[in-house]
Parts: sequence; structure tokens; C-alpha cells
Amino acid sequence: MNISSAKFIKRINIYINMPKSFSEGLDEEIIKVCLKISKRGEGALIIVTENKNLKYKPLVEQTVPSFNILKNPKLLESLALMDGAIILNKKGDMIAYGVKIHANKVLKNFGTRHSAGLSASIHKDTVSFILSEEDRKIRVLKDGKIIMQIDTLEKGIEKKVSEISHILEGVGVGTIGTIGAGIIATSVGFAGITFIPGVIVFGGAYYLMKKLKEREGRR
Repeated sequence: MNISSAKFIKRINIYINMPKSFSEGLDEEIIKVCLKISKRGEGALIIVTENKNLKYKPLVEQTVPSFNILKNPKLLESLALMDGAIILNKKGDMIAYGVKIHANKVLKNFGTRHSAGLSASIHKDTVSFILSEEDRKIRVLKDGKIIMQIDTLEKGIEKKVSEISHILEGVGVGTIGTIGAGIIATSVGFAGITFIPGVIVFGGAYYLMKKLKEREGRR
């Protein structure tokens, strides 16, 4: 299913009435940086969290002072390319970088970065952005489940950042029921919904938005 209507996306946001999880513009800035990195065929793991129980171990000395990525996205890009994950809070402040996440879950058919992102996303108030150098896709996880996949090879995808951000808000950044973390729609044929080319939303969000689309069609 392909839905490109910005008006429909706006209606979804109003209908769901989800509170914005991140500071204004943070999700857009993270997506922009993720696209730049992934388009070069490089991998990264960016974690946004307010959870103090997330366990990690620095792999490098933390010599870079904390900064807000909204003011310095280039530094976020540089630090994200280091081994390990970079951790931000929901205001966009850098908490740590080059850290090893304590991984106690495995994302089948994927590597250690995906397992680390999955393990982090299980914690409350935590969202993982996983960039795969193998297939150049960005996967967004929350509550141990994949909620969105972005294909960075899709032509013109960098011009759709604002729309992608609105969709992410529209699905509550994973607060609606989603599919299990080991299942990806494109690989097993599970229901997914494409609002714009290259972006897939998975699971329960698919069924809700399909229903809303049908309602729109009857107007």
C-alpha cells in the first residue's frame, strides 16, 4: 500500500493524538544524519533514551564534552561513526559515545549492532536508530520491535525527511502495537504500509492506518 498524501498523514497525527516524544526538530536532525552516514555505506547506532537503567561500557575515553546535536549535527555524525553506540537524551544532549551496549537479545539474521540496538530498545523511553552498512537501511526500534525501515538508496529520500518525521510522530514512535523484533515485513511478507517510497511502517500501525485510509476514502 502506498500513501503519499501529506493531508492524510496530518489526519493520522490528529486522530492518534500522540504526544511528541523528542524535542522539536530532534527526530528530523537524527534522520538527516542517519541518511548521510547510511548513503556512504557506513553503519552506526544512535540511541535516544531517558532510561537510567540502560547498561553500557565506554570503549573510548570520553573526552568530548556534552553538546546538543541540534546545534552541532556534524559532531553527532563524526561520533556516530566510531565503534559502538552514541547515546542522546530526548532533548538532544549527547550523554555518551563509543559505548558498548549490554546486549541480552539477538535480532535474528542480523549482526551485533542490531542486537545491541534491539537490547537497548527494550528499555522504557528508549528508541534505537540502527544503520546497516550491508543493505543501507535505517531501522527504528522501540519496545524491542521494529517500527520503521528507511531505504536510503531510494531516490530523493533526503528530501522527504520532514514527511518521515511526521510519520514517525504519527505512529507514536512505537507506542502502537508493532510486530516482533525478529520479523521484518519485506523479508517475510508481513503487513507493512508505505507512505512514501522507501519508508515502511510495520505491524499494528499498518492496520490502524489502513482503517483510517478506508475511512478517508468514504468521505
